[in-house]
Amino acid sequence: MEQKWPKEIWLVRHGQSAGNVARDAAEAAAGLRIDIAERDVDVPLSELGERQSRALAEWFLQMPPEQRPNVVLHSPYIRAAQTARFLLDRMDRDELLAVHADERLREKEFGVLDRLTTHGIAQQFPDLYEQRHHVGKFYFRPPGGESWCDVILRLRSVLDTVTREYAGDRVLIVAHQVIVNCFRYLLERMDEAAILEQDRAGDVPNCSVTSYAFDPTLGKRGKLAVRLINFVAPLEQTGTPVTAGKDIPAAPKA
Repeated sequence: MEQKWPKEIWLVRHGQSAGNVARDAAEAAAGLRIDIAERDVDVPLSELGERQSRALAEWFLQMPPEQRPNVVLHSPYIRAAQTARFLLDRMDRDELLAVHADERLREKEFGVLDRLTTHGIAQQFPDLYEQRHHVGKFYFRPPGGESWCDVILRLRSVLDTVTREYAGDRVLIVAHQVIVNCFRYLLERMDEAAILEQDRAGDVPNCSVTSYAFDPTLGKRGKLAVRLINFVAPLEQTGTPVTAGKDIPAAPKA
């Protein structure tokens, strides 16, 4: 029977960004707004984020060539593209079947809440703050933005592409915290309660690896089996600090 899935999928959150640093500073100061001038799409890696990305690239490069990713898909946001580039610049392009920036892997869109801290949301949009608390992050859609369900819908399309074009290949996806969690929701067949429990357990560390390998013995046609979840050994082994800051203010717990 023909294999539907890639041989392996790695999900990676980008390295620490300047936006992560600015958000932490704004929250610590109880500020209303995150002090960063760039559009979210243009926010680059921090110096530490570059170190994290370099350590992750070394981990992949230590694999035999026949085990490394041969397809790299990444968010078009600068911080994700830079994270992927640390690996791509060291790889032999003959090893790579495809490299694509895919807009469907972009960060969750925050609409009118963009660059606001939790305190800022409560002060400037008290009705939305209350609605966000009542509905919960899975279904809450800010004006001009997306809910987790909206993100999941576009990621279903990504998986359709992956299964159609890269069955049997080794696919690396570099994106964002919400993207990693929403892929987990799909690949591990979770429900709302299960993925929110994982989210409450802790943030996805920068440059951490979550991976799945195809197992032909699972189900009738084989399935992807979890291998790694938020794996940070590539950073720890090189003495690179592990960070797990949020990309956006924390939603009130549902």
